[in-house]
Amino acid sequence: MTQLPPEHHDPERAATDWHALLASGPPTPARSDSEPAGGTPPPPAAEAEGRPMTRREAREAEQRREAAAEGAGAGVPAPARPSEPASPPLFDAVLADPMAADPSVGASPHTEARPSRAERRAVTSDPFEPEKPKRRGAWGCLIGLLIVVALGAVAYFFLQGPINALVERFTPAADFSGSGTGEVVFMIHDGENGADIAENLVDEGVTASYDAFYDLLLEQTPEPEFHPGAYQLAEQMSAQAALDALQDPANKLENTFVIPEGTALQDALVAISEGSDVPLENLQAAAAEPPASYGLPAEATTLEGFLFPATYTLEPGLDAHAVLQTLVNRQFEALDAAGVPADQRWRTVVLASIVQREAGSNLDDFPKVARVFQNRLDQGINLESDATVAYGTGNTHTVWTTDAERADASNLYNTYANPGLPVGPIGNPGDVAINAAIHPADGTWLFFVPVNLATGETVFSTTVDEHDAAVSRLQEWCALDENASYCE
Repeated sequence: MTQLPPEHHDPERAATDWHALLASGPPTPARSDSEPAGGTPPPPAAEAEGRPMTRREAREAEQRREAAAEGAGAGVPAPARPSEPASPPLFDAVLADPMAADPSVGASPHTEARPSRAERRAVTSDPFEPEKPKRRGAWGCLIGLLIVVALGAVAYFFLQGPINALVERFTPAADFSGSGTGEVVFMIHDGENGADIAENLVDEGVTASYDAFYDLLLEQTPEPEFHPGAYQLAEQMSAQAALDALQDPANKLENTFVIPEGTALQDALVAISEGSDVPLENLQAAAAEPPASYGLPAEATTLEGFLFPATYTLEPGLDAHAVLQTLVNRQFEALDAAGVPADQRWRTVVLASIVQREAGSNLDDFPKVARVFQNRLDQGINLESDATVAYGTGNTHTVWTTDAERADASNLYNTYANPGLPVGPIGNPGDVAINAAIHPADGTWLFFVPVNLATGETVFSTTVDEHDAAVSRLQEWCALDENASYCE
């Protein structure tokens, strides 16, 4: 076992690592009273004794020589600044190379410990140098990106409505220019307001948008008055041109009215009265007369289904019965033109009235809808038409029904609870529906459902699973706030 040098047993040198040296600063050599300031320091005790110097004595001797040299250059030894102690040679050596401070370091297990990397970094680093930013890894960048996207999505969700409203407010409504082309007989019905008229003008192809006409009404002072009746308009008129035409008495047509396709009997009587000089009560009384007096099939109990939808201009002086007979005769002409035999008129009109109410505005869907109902009749499957159920409850303006209404078998128009065709027509069908009833499309469909009530897009299905998927699409469409009015 190697013996420790004598200095290692000195209690004052128990801490021999370079940390203690940095903390305490260089030792101050003792000077006798006889030593002159700035003179040559006395030789070390080791030289006087004729023995080798220890490392401590060698270090103290070096410090004395440096202090003497500085004193000689300045004349007077400069006192050390308390806040900035002079670095001993060992400190400089450690900073340059910790292993070079003493040639014996590393050669003996009893030498002073080498400072760690963290300790060396603490000594050599500049306390005033700003800390270098840490490099962000790939995961940090990804998380930051996800946070930005999430915040953007939240902002868009909450601001989408206000932004869209702001854009719509400052975006001019779609509008045509000029007085239009062609001819359109437009009906204003009793009780309709400006909003109703604005909507009907768009439906008839007169104006380009609801807002173009309705916003124009809001700017008028005083507020315009509208009178029931038929008016001569044109297609693709500007909102201003349409308003001017409806306010001009010269455009009001006498003894003229329009019956739209699918209109129910009670609504057709109102339209006739508004466009002619025949009172509504007279028309209602004439409609209550036996259907056979109008030449209807024996199965008929009312005039429903046999008042052909069209635009009529009647000769003045006709009574109520004569007016209704004019519409019935027009329906017979349409059936004959379609090639329907007299003994098939009843069945054709009943089926055509369901197709008219269920098919919507897409004329290409009429033959497909007729095929669905015909396939069900052929296979003994109930028609399950909501339009027939609604008609039986007295609601002729919708095809929406409730579970209780669909379960009520006492409603003879309920084709959910009762098999086959209903007991009668549910409206007045036009030419397209009649032709579809006698010439259905080819297909195996048993179901259909509209998935967009604004455009009339309809999905036809053969299996229950296909139909359920289409119904889900309709429910999702109706769940949107902007579509709520279509689904009421």
